[in-house]
Amino acid sequence: MAVEAAAKIVAKQGLGKLSTRRIAARMGYSAGTLYQLFDNLDDIILHVNAKTLDGLIEVCRDVDFATGPEASLYDLADRYIGYTSRNRSLWNSVFEHSLPSGRAAPAWFIEKRQTLIGFGEKAIAPLFQPGEETVRYHEANVLWAGLYGIASIATAGKLPATESPQLMVQSLIRNYLAGLRRLRQTT
Repeated sequence: MAVEAAAKIVAKQGLGKLSTRRIAARMGYSAGTLYQLFDNLDDIILHVNAKTLDGLIEVCRDVDFATGPEASLYDLADRYIGYTSRNRSLWNSVFEHSLPSGRAAPAWFIEKRQTLIGFGEKAIAPLFQPGEETVRYHEANVLWAGLYGIASIATAGKLPATESPQLMVQSLIRNYLAGLRRLRQTT
């Protein structure tokens, strides 16, 4: 209930308006009740952001990777940009929130990010030989970071008016794969 209430606040008003008092008021409970369930507001935000990542995972889950690297990456990117565009404030929360210094994200949260990166890794797998898993994983992380960045800049409203996140992502994928293939042919 608390995570749902927090997600609704973030979706409508943004992360900056989220507080334990607002969450508790939306639920009809006292703020103290939240601290019986969560360590602090950061803990609640992690759960909200995990829910957002779960939604993105669900949207990407049925991509057909048999279509080849380009087609599957374009499909993933379209789904990614579509989801983040429809859930701007929730996505911005994922992008904006940082845990306090010295506190690492819990394993269950990192696993959600790894699932998203795994989709990209599966898409580019045909470009790598057995035994190149470390390099493949690195390349998937680079692509994911580029896609994450474009989606985040777009949802924050910071892209130039002349740019489309969909076209930028297509350019990223096209040029990255061309460079990756060229590099792999010379090594």
